[in-house]
Amino acid sequence: MVKANLVQLIEESIRKHWDYPAFCNYKAESMTYRDVAEKIRWMHELFKELGIKRGDKIALIGKNSVSWAVTYLATVSYGAVIVPGLPDFHSDDLHHIVNHSDAVLLFVADDNHEKLDDAEMHHLTGIFSLNDFRVTYDPDGRVRPALDRVNARLSEPDRSALTRDSFSLPKVGNEELASIVYTSGTTGFSKGVMLLHNSLAANVHYAITHFQLKPTERIVSFLPLAHAFGCAFDFLYPLTCGAFLVFLNRIPSPNIVLQAFQENRPRLVMTVPLVMEKIYRSRIRPTLDKKTISLLLKVPFVGDGINGVIKHKLVDALGGNFNQVVIGGAALNTEVQQFLKRIGFRFTVGYGMTECGPLISYCYPEEFRLFSVGKVVDTLDIKIDHPDHTGVGEICVRGENVMVGYYKNDEATRETIDEEGWLHSGDLGYIDADGYIYIRGRSKTMYLGPSGENIYPEQIESKLNSMPLVSESLVIDRAGKLVALVYPDREAADKEGVDEHSLLGRMEENRKLLNQLMPSYINVSRIELYPEEFEKTPTKKIKRFLYTVSEVHSTN
Repeated sequence: MVKANLVQLIEESIRKHWDYPAFCNYKAESMTYRDVAEKIRWMHELFKELGIKRGDKIALIGKNSVSWAVTYLATVSYGAVIVPGLPDFHSDDLHHIVNHSDAVLLFVADDNHEKLDDAEMHHLTGIFSLNDFRVTYDPDGRVRPALDRVNARLSEPDRSALTRDSFSLPKVGNEELASIVYTSGTTGFSKGVMLLHNSLAANVHYAITHFQLKPTERIVSFLPLAHAFGCAFDFLYPLTCGAFLVFLNRIPSPNIVLQAFQENRPRLVMTVPLVMEKIYRSRIRPTLDKKTISLLLKVPFVGDGINGVIKHKLVDALGGNFNQVVIGGAALNTEVQQFLKRIGFRFTVGYGMTECGPLISYCYPEEFRLFSVGKVVDTLDIKIDHPDHTGVGEICVRGENVMVGYYKNDEATRETIDEEGWLHSGDLGYIDADGYIYIRGRSKTMYLGPSGENIYPEQIESKLNSMPLVSESLVIDRAGKLVALVYPDREAADKEGVDEHSLLGRMEENRKLLNQLMPSYINVSRIELYPEEFEKTPTKKIKRFLYTVSEVHSTN
């Protein structure tokens, strides 16, 4: 077990930063760490009144918000188990999460509650609104009276005020279960990942020693907190540092994210590749594609000056105050990586998975190597299982971060964690002589070439996504031939005056160039236009399982 204890870190930070601003919803009033303490005390009293025990499951569904954050903190610090659900999950999936986890309470935003059927969630004692904590479902008629008793008790005149010195949280050991996180993976299987307090504490402690946030420095929390990446590094870690968290409680489009960055000037930026790629395509690529600029970039010293100007504009777009940008959750486009590295932009790419709560590897921006995902963190061991002649095999890890298993799914647990404690990630990659990890793709998406060569569609997609008029792509195997589905960049096509027929011709040009850039055994037979963005997981990985041959319709 790691020495750090999550609940103790939370308690110490609240007491230490008592009068500092803690949370606010975007463009709303803030609350102090003292206010957070008051809210946690209120919720603990409510849990006691309702007979909630340690280990009981409490479900939490809604966009990032102050209420979401407080409910999470109150639950894990009470010794109960938080079960976060992503607000964009289908209602059937949300019903399944609440029922499968045996949740006894549900805290849910009003717009998400509208999609749910209370009667279908069988174990619930009650439901509370995340908008204002009112009771919205009380099947046995005992939740509302309990809430009234708690409010009356805490408002009594002789009730002692909560102070920095009197505030304390229950002792919750690292060996206790903290959270059950239901994954929304690329293969379509949703399993409940059981994370101990130890796993969360290991992730938070690693961040404390490597990211160096200071009290009152701001974080714009826009990654979904119900996902392990956002929860650990856009919420729990900044909280333990006394940072001021601004929750982006609306749809986080790149434009809204950039507006929030410029207004709040965050000190640390956690993001997913899709955001950086869209910024690159919409704000940088058009400039680079100008004939004059492309020629000047090749001129010594002049090119350096242009790159410096572009870097300055990009830094300003992200608020101009960050010490690093950490990109994770999915693969970052190779062209974008090369560009950011060339201009000296301070970024790094990490690697993780929900089953590790989530961090597996990271390195400082100044140590980052192109196309790698850093080095394994010091709380984990790593190995490459059954490497081929190139050194590529399945990435396996074991150690403090690793989950204890999938909730009520022993078979899936045994398939993922072997008898020696190694967690099999399903990702294929290799480790170089200096310890840097390179990911080639998912074992379940790898195809075999005509002579048995390994073909990783993610590598093909990375090159294709950098080509003209391509917004995103998905490479599939159709009857032994590689077909690329492309969602085109309609905005760019309109600006260039490219109609539908001409667009098909441009895609054929892309296909020919793509095949020239790839090894001879990799040949994309055709490109088909796809009419809409591909459906994605919370970290913006395409849900490949949705795009089987029978479901794909060509427009050409």
